[in-house]
Amino acid sequence: MARRRRKGRAVNGVLLLDKPAGITSNKALQEAKHLFRAAKAGHTGSLDPLATGMLPICFGEATKISAFLLDADKRYLVSCRLGVTTTTADADGEVLQTRACDQIRLRDVEKLKAQFTGSIVQVPPMYSAVKHQGQRLYKLAREGIEVERKPRTVQIHQLLFHSVDDCTLELEVACSKGTYVRTLVEDLGEALGCGAHVVRLRRLSVGPYHNGMVKLDDLRAAAVSEAEGEFAAIDRFLLPIDSGIAHWPDIHLDPDLAFYVKQGQPVQVPHAPAHGWVRMYDQSCFLGVGEIQDDGKVAPRRMIRASA
Repeated sequence: MARRRRKGRAVNGVLLLDKPAGITSNKALQEAKHLFRAAKAGHTGSLDPLATGMLPICFGEATKISAFLLDADKRYLVSCRLGVTTTTADADGEVLQTRACDQIRLRDVEKLKAQFTGSIVQVPPMYSAVKHQGQRLYKLAREGIEVERKPRTVQIHQLLFHSVDDCTLELEVACSKGTYVRTLVEDLGEALGCGAHVVRLRRLSVGPYHNGMVKLDDLRAAAVSEAEGEFAAIDRFLLPIDSGIAHWPDIHLDPDLAFYVKQGQPVQVPHAPAHGWVRMYDQSCFLGVGEIQDDGKVAPRRMIRASA
């Protein structure tokens, strides 16, 4: 049977989309994919509809490194409303309880920093994409069903409390993958004795990406020239495929070693790292991702097509 041909351009690269509030991450992805007229695209970690900020979108061959961005650390800027808890732990939910919070000062919140920094245990919220017996939790929550969730350990690398003003707490958090900021805020609120929920959430960084976000409006404006088949205006927003793992060690292969790697065979590379993941290059061309085996050889794991 002939393979079904994928519609769209062979676009390869990473876009740091500045997701606007009010839409899902998937909707933002689909619009970006449409504007690039790309055949293949995927995002690397959802943001709630309420949230804004960095949503890396991998096009084409860049989807082969998307898993590494999913596992990357993130940083968020958060506005929290103290004294009010909601069904979703954010402003989109229904109010559950209101408590007094006018006596809480920044010094009171600062006392909690040690308790909520480092390894902490979270219970995933019902309004999340975690699956329970094949069903997304948020779908069950919408039906009024609550199930037991398994606690998970996450890492809070840095927690900065910027201000408390009129029961609004501004904070910044750097954390590991799998951290629920809404749950963190909810737990902080309970520790303060007043409850809390997220009012605004902005993702500032993902892994090695700390700036360079592009707004959907900028993409829309750049896409105007596509009618004439000119894509340079919009393609200039794309970052190289290997930019998401630029902090990894790199190895450069001579033509013979590159040949065997392209055949999927592990090779012995002089002066390669002793363990871990590496970026592989044939002269200046990015070949893909390799992993150091126990015998010291570099095994190809994610190969990038030469045409990418």
